[in-house]
Amino acid sequence: MNQAIQFPDREWWDEKAQAVCFPALVNGFQLTCALRGEALARRFGESPDPLTTFRHHRWDIEDEAEQAIKEGKEDDQGWVWLC
Repeated sequence: MNQAIQFPDREWWDEKAQAVCFPALVNGFQLTCALRGEALARRFGESPDPLTTFRHHRWDIEDEAEQAIKEGKEDDQGWVWLC
């Protein structure tokens, strides 16, 4: 299935989920993608600001999110959690 996937630059830190969250637009529909702060630190190193780390590695994270979306890895709430 060929999907048009876009990632607007509107990431945010979700305190309750302890994750950086970011939207993905898939054929006009919005999904939420998320990467927990602990996974972000494990993969890219500790940082006092997870959003800065996310922004520095945005392209790699968005590539991973795109692949997860193509594989249909959304949860029941329509979120795509990256490990």
